[in-house]
Amino acid sequence: MEALLGFSAFLAAMLALLATGTPVAVAMGLLGVLGVLLFLPAAAITQLATIAFAQSANFVLVVVPLFVLMGEVLAATSIGRDLFTAAQIWLRRLPAALAVGTVIACACFAAVCGSSPVTAATIGAMAVPEMIAKGYDRRLALGVTAAGGTLGILIPPSIPMILYGVITETSIGALFIAGIVPGILMAAMLSGTAVWKAWRNPALAPQAGEALAARERWTSLRSVLPVMLLALAVLGSIYTGIATPTEAGAVGAVGAIVIAAALRSLGRETILRVFDNTARTTAMFILLIIAGLFSAFVLARLGIPQATAKFLVELELAPWVILVLINLLLVILGMFMDPMSLMVIIVPVFFPAVVALGYDPVWFGVVITINIEIAAISPPVGFNLFVLKTVIRDVDMKDIVMGSLIFMVPLVLGIGLLIAWPEIALYLPRLMLK
Repeated sequence: MEALLGFSAFLAAMLALLATGTPVAVAMGLLGVLGVLLFLPAAAITQLATIAFAQSANFVLVVVPLFVLMGEVLAATSIGRDLFTAAQIWLRRLPAALAVGTVIACACFAAVCGSSPVTAATIGAMAVPEMIAKGYDRRLALGVTAAGGTLGILIPPSIPMILYGVITETSIGALFIAGIVPGILMAAMLSGTAVWKAWRNPALAPQAGEALAARERWTSLRSVLPVMLLALAVLGSIYTGIATPTEAGAVGAVGAIVIAAALRSLGRETILRVFDNTARTTAMFILLIIAGLFSAFVLARLGIPQATAKFLVELELAPWVILVLINLLLVILGMFMDPMSLMVIIVPVFFPAVVALGYDPVWFGVVITINIEIAAISPPVGFNLFVLKTVIRDVDMKDIVMGSLIFMVPLVLGIGLLIAWPEIALYLPRLMLK
């Protein structure tokens, strides 16, 4: 119990710093340094320098700028618009066809992106105005786009999964493959939610009336075929063992540049912006890891993760009940914290307990990722909500928030399904190892 109180004190200090406007990485790094000075021997401060150097020189992290570059390059092209166009053409007979098309476009773009806000911004910039112009309810259009954007971190490649893999020393390739089936499942459930809303109230999503020639359908696929082949090459090379995630990231980055060049989307200004965004995102990611490991180092030296694991394992509760409680804590904290920082803070503390309860580390990585998907659309600090507001200026923040709430339900339900049937996430990784 003392361990949980200690962790609660750490969280309270973290939230207090964040409330002052302190950047997340600075807050965690500062708490780590203060923790060493206050609670550990003075010589322990040298360990922080060792941690910073070791992580900065970690070859595994080379995969980060490669996948970020791939996503940034493709976000600068017309691929997002083409994916949305193809999806709405093929799905136009469904209720809420444009909403479902938005989710499918997000899922396809997620396969070459790895970032939730980039996915939401790229698809949302075309999808939301189109849905509103066709008479869709604003809240439905905004909510389904914000939720669909979260697929960017579940369907591989996924930047948060890389972060989880580095923190827990879990295979990043296995995590990527484990996210495929849950990602497809989440896309189907988000689409089903939009269809259900349209079925209950058809006025929310008017049915498309005009018919299309078969040729137009197949033509719509021509522009998105290269990016789908690129996604298949990246994930297929990892699944078959031909390439490591880092090598696959290099293939993806080069392939994205070739596609963008063929589409004539790489002007001088675009190239400079893409590399600038890639450098900024990579620097933020590495700083977040280093700062998070500073805090994790102090917590570990104080015995908080180990004591927490012991406390939870010894509780006279079924393992799934404990897991539900952990997920409930994640959902609550996700309302107030950035998704990436949530992972850096929570994973080192609860990972030992989850493993001690007999759960698979790869499976838990997928569950954590879905939790931070929920955090991305949870008010008041859901990142995707603010991204949409930035991209689409003539909408109210209230409509974005209210529209997103219903789409948290399928994400929570998805976690429940994974707890009940872990093989949803583990089947493909186990098949890959055979």
